[in-house]
Amino acid sequence: MNKSIHITTRDQQRLQKLLSETAASGPRQQGDWKALAEEVRRAVIVPPDEVPSDVITMNSHADLVDLDTGETLTFTLVFPQDASLEDNKISVLAPIGAGMLGYRVGDEFEWNVPQGVRRMKVAKVHYQPEAAGDVVR
Repeated sequence: MNKSIHITTRDQQRLQKLLSETAASGPRQQGDWKALAEEVRRAVIVPPDEVPSDVITMNSHADLVDLDTGETLTFTLVFPQDASLEDNKISVLAPIGAGMLGYRVGDEFEWNVPQGVRRMKVAKVHYQPEAAGDVVR
Protein backbone atom coordinates (compact mmCIF):
# COMPACT_ATOMS: atom_id res chain seq x y z
CA MET A 1 0.00 0.00 0.00
CA ASN A 2 1.28 3.47 -0.88
CA LYS A 3 1.96 5.98 1.87
CA SER A 4 -0.41 8.93 1.73
CA ILE A 5 0.85 12.09 0.10
CA HIS A 6 -0.24 15.70 0.55
CA ILE A 7 -1.10 18.15 -2.20
CA THR A 8 -2.33 21.69 -1.64
CA THR A 9 -5.69 22.80 -2.99
CA ARG A 10 -3.87 25.32 -5.21
CA ASP A 11 -1.52 22.66 -6.64
CA GLN A 12 -4.44 20.27 -7.12
CA GLN A 13 -6.30 22.82 -9.25
CA ARG A 14 -3.25 23.62 -11.37
CA LEU A 15 -2.33 19.92 -11.74
CA GLN A 16 -5.86 18.95 -12.78
CA LYS A 17 -5.75 21.65 -15.46
CA LEU A 18 -2.34 20.37 -16.62
CA LEU A 19 -3.63 16.79 -16.69
CA SER A 20 -6.65 17.78 -18.78
CA GLU A 21 -4.47 19.66 -21.26
CA THR A 22 -1.90 16.85 -21.36
CA ALA A 23 -4.48 14.14 -21.96
CA ALA A 24 -5.62 16.02 -25.06
CA SER A 25 -2.07 16.49 -26.40
CA GLY A 26 0.02 14.11 -28.45
CA PRO A 27 1.81 11.18 -26.79
CA ARG A 28 5.18 12.94 -26.96
CA GLN A 29 3.99 15.69 -24.60
CA GLN A 30 2.18 13.37 -22.19
CA GLY A 31 5.14 12.14 -20.14
CA ASP A 32 4.06 10.29 -17.02
CA TRP A 33 0.60 11.91 -16.89
CA LYS A 34 -1.35 8.73 -16.06
CA ALA A 35 0.82 8.04 -13.02
CA LEU A 36 0.59 11.70 -12.00
CA ALA A 37 -3.21 11.57 -12.34
CA GLU A 38 -3.26 8.57 -9.98
CA GLU A 39 -1.08 10.44 -7.47
CA VAL A 40 -3.39 13.47 -7.53
CA ARG A 41 -6.42 11.19 -7.16
CA ARG A 42 -5.09 9.43 -4.06
CA ALA A 43 -3.61 12.52 -2.37
CA VAL A 44 -4.78 14.12 0.83
CA ILE A 45 -5.76 17.63 -0.28
CA VAL A 46 -4.96 20.42 2.19
CA PRO A 47 -5.12 24.23 2.15
CA PRO A 48 -1.71 25.79 1.39
CA ASP A 49 -1.36 27.15 4.92
CA GLU A 50 -1.91 23.66 6.39
CA VAL A 51 0.62 21.66 4.37
CA PRO A 52 3.53 20.48 6.55
CA SER A 53 6.72 22.41 5.75
CA ASP A 54 8.68 19.25 4.89
CA VAL A 55 6.31 18.14 2.09
CA ILE A 56 7.38 18.49 -1.55
CA THR A 57 4.85 20.77 -3.22
CA MET A 58 5.08 22.40 -6.63
CA ASN A 59 8.18 24.64 -6.87
CA SER A 60 9.76 22.99 -3.82
CA HIS A 61 13.52 22.44 -3.90
CA ALA A 62 14.48 19.09 -2.35
CA ASP A 63 17.18 16.43 -1.98
CA LEU A 64 16.34 12.85 -2.89
CA VAL A 65 18.62 9.91 -2.14
CA ASP A 66 18.69 6.96 -4.55
CA LEU A 67 18.39 4.02 -2.15
CA ASP A 68 20.22 1.67 -4.53
CA THR A 69 23.22 3.84 -5.37
CA GLY A 70 23.38 6.27 -2.44
CA GLU A 71 23.49 9.17 -4.92
CA THR A 72 21.85 12.41 -3.78
CA LEU A 73 19.81 14.23 -6.42
CA THR A 74 18.62 17.78 -5.89
CA PHE A 75 15.61 19.00 -7.84
CA THR A 76 13.08 21.79 -7.93
CA LEU A 77 9.68 20.34 -8.86
CA VAL A 78 8.11 22.47 -11.59
CA PHE A 79 5.43 22.53 -14.25
CA PRO A 80 6.60 21.28 -17.68
CA GLN A 81 7.10 24.74 -19.20
CA ASP A 82 9.60 25.60 -16.44
CA ALA A 83 11.60 22.35 -16.59
CA SER A 84 15.35 22.60 -17.17
CA LEU A 85 17.62 19.73 -16.26
CA GLU A 86 20.63 22.08 -16.49
CA ASP A 87 19.06 24.04 -13.63
CA ASN A 88 17.89 20.88 -11.79
CA LYS A 89 14.26 21.82 -12.44
CA ILE A 90 12.33 18.61 -13.01
CA SER A 91 8.88 18.48 -14.59
CA VAL A 92 6.04 17.04 -12.59
CA LEU A 93 5.34 14.98 -15.74
CA ALA A 94 8.80 13.35 -15.59
CA PRO A 95 8.86 9.97 -13.81
CA ILE A 96 10.86 11.12 -10.77
CA GLY A 97 9.00 14.46 -10.72
CA ALA A 98 5.61 12.76 -10.57
CA GLY A 99 7.00 10.38 -7.97
CA MET A 100 8.33 13.02 -5.57
CA LEU A 101 5.16 15.13 -5.43
CA GLY A 102 3.51 15.15 -2.02
CA TYR A 103 6.10 13.14 -0.11
CA ARG A 104 7.82 14.49 2.98
CA VAL A 105 11.25 14.22 4.55
CA GLY A 106 11.95 10.62 5.53
CA ASP A 107 9.43 9.14 3.11
CA GLU A 108 10.57 6.51 0.63
CA PHE A 109 8.95 5.82 -2.73
CA GLU A 110 9.48 3.63 -5.78
CA TRP A 111 8.88 4.90 -9.28
CA ASN A 112 9.03 3.29 -12.71
CA VAL A 113 11.51 5.00 -15.01
CA PRO A 114 12.60 3.93 -18.50
CA GLN A 115 15.62 2.09 -17.02
CA GLY A 116 13.55 0.18 -14.42
CA VAL A 117 12.44 1.03 -10.90
CA ARG A 118 14.10 3.79 -8.86
CA ARG A 119 13.84 3.67 -5.09
CA MET A 120 14.13 7.13 -3.59
CA LYS A 121 14.04 8.73 -0.15
CA VAL A 122 13.25 12.37 0.54
CA ALA A 123 16.27 13.62 2.49
CA LYS A 124 15.62 17.35 2.78
CA VAL A 125 13.29 20.08 1.59
CA HIS A 126 15.44 23.19 1.15
CA TYR A 127 12.57 25.41 0.04
CA GLN A 128 8.80 25.06 -0.03
CA PRO A 129 6.78 28.06 -1.31
CA GLU A 130 3.99 27.59 1.22
CA ALA A 131 6.39 27.48 4.20
CA ALA A 132 8.28 30.50 2.87
CA GLY A 133 5.05 32.49 2.46
CA ASP A 134 5.59 32.77 -1.28
CA VAL A 135 2.17 31.51 -2.36
CA VAL A 136 -0.26 33.99 -3.83
CA ARG A 137 -3.67 33.51 -2.26
